[in-house]
Amino acid sequence: MSDTAAIPSAIPATLAPLTTVRDLIRWGASEFNRHGLVFGHGTDNALDEAFHLVLSSLKLPFDLPAVYLETHLAEDERAAALNLLRQRVETRKPAPYLTGISYFCGLEFEVDERALVPRSPIGEMIEAQFQPWLPRDPETILDLCSGSGCIGIAAAFAFPEATVDLAEIDDGALDVMARNIIRHHVKDRVRPVVGDLFAPVGKKRYDLIVSNPPYVPTAEWAALAPEFQHEPKRALEAGADGMDIVERILNDAPTYLTDHGVLICEIGGSDDEFEARFPGIPVAWPEFDKGGDGVFVITREELSEWLRARKRRK
Repeated sequence: MSDTAAIPSAIPATLAPLTTVRDLIRWGASEFNRHGLVFGHGTDNALDEAFHLVLSSLKLPFDLPAVYLETHLAEDERAAALNLLRQRVETRKPAPYLTGISYFCGLEFEVDERALVPRSPIGEMIEAQFQPWLPRDPETILDLCSGSGCIGIAAAFAFPEATVDLAEIDDGALDVMARNIIRHHVKDRVRPVVGDLFAPVGKKRYDLIVSNPPYVPTAEWAALAPEFQHEPKRALEAGADGMDIVERILNDAPTYLTDHGVLICEIGGSDDEFEARFPGIPVAWPEFDKGGDGVFVITREELSEWLRARKRRK
């Protein structure tokens, strides 16, 4: 029997030369580029995306020593890797939706299409324990519009003495969040609160409120690449200028912040819309070493004063 005949029918004979881990990564990257895939859910280029998918299919760590890239694969391993690469091309789903796993702040999170893929420059702030923005370690934290729970759970690891509430209204996202709370064994300090923005927290006040809310203008959402269209619209789109949810957060946050509390909120590329809707608001814009932007910081005192002045002007 020839080598070609030995290849399972699911693998075309033209792919017979692809035998090593490195071969499959290179082929996958070429296919991704050829089909015009869009990245941004953990990787920002075709080669890293292919590396992630091939290693995931083989159940191998991403810090695999380079020598193992030359390993020749068994036929079932090769078929599994090729299948995952093909799914990425054919479905245009983000890689984490295909593997069921995403990484944020060095932690592994379960994820599916009911919640956004974990990604946010806020992760860099968590790793730095939100310095220099917090006057002291927070005792109470609210992750507003929590989705998978990644920001709040990562914050719980950064501040092991703090209690963290994860506020979310969507049933599907709440299920994903619950699995991640269990996965990370933080049920004693991290709890889901179910409802619309601040509604479920009662009269509780927080030293830190952090949020990655919906902030994409409707027209921009409609023009998003297929990869982003797989994510829940409810977690992305927020009105004509994308600021509908952000406005509600700004208006209500002082009631739920402690006297020295801080609000940190991501608005991504909607900074022009933000400044147009909220002129003169005294927010700080952190700079990030690892990429990303569009996160603002404001204290309760600053926000309260701005809201009072805004009310007087109306």
